[in-house]
Amino acid sequence: MGTASSMLTQYDLEEVQLHCHNLFSQQEIVSLYQRFCQLDRNAKGFISADEFLSVPEFAMNPLSQRLLKMVDGLNFKDFVAFLSAFSAKANMEQKIALIFKVYDSDGNGKISFNDILEVLQDLSGVFMSNEQREKVLIQVLKEAGYTRESYLMLDDFIKNRVEESEDTCISISTNRFLEILA
Repeated sequence: MGTASSMLTQYDLEEVQLHCHNLFSQQEIVSLYQRFCQLDRNAKGFISADEFLSVPEFAMNPLSQRLLKMVDGLNFKDFVAFLSAFSAKANMEQKIALIFKVYDSDGNGKISFNDILEVLQDLSGVFMSNEQREKVLIQVLKEAGYTRESYLMLDDFIKNRVEESEDTCISISTNRFLEILA
């Protein structure tokens, strides 16, 4: 896996498969590797933010800047680990952990009122004023038993999301993800 243009050995496949907790088959890993090599235009062995932005669906995502912080400079093994949350085999906690990281923009392990407000701004754009966003967020937090000063931890996300249907969390097949990246 030294350069993006090299082929994956059986050892590489098994190592990547272990690194992503066996959430992808070896064939899926080979497909992901082919797409990784396409995105890694200069064969540097990692994908830059600009290369990720060359994927139209990624560039159009309202959370793309947050996601870029998470994916910029990933080597193949870490690229697959990142994508593992999108695997149909990923469990609820793995999917929630990715969502938590999207909200936790400073990476301090807790989500503040302002972190959520920034995501809400990214998602709503000009369709809501800052005052409207704050009002909505304060109400939602209040209904969930939190205040503006509260911090949400990963355990809070897991506790609250596990009670909901798994259908409400991110789920996308590897093939569909590859179609989007293509």
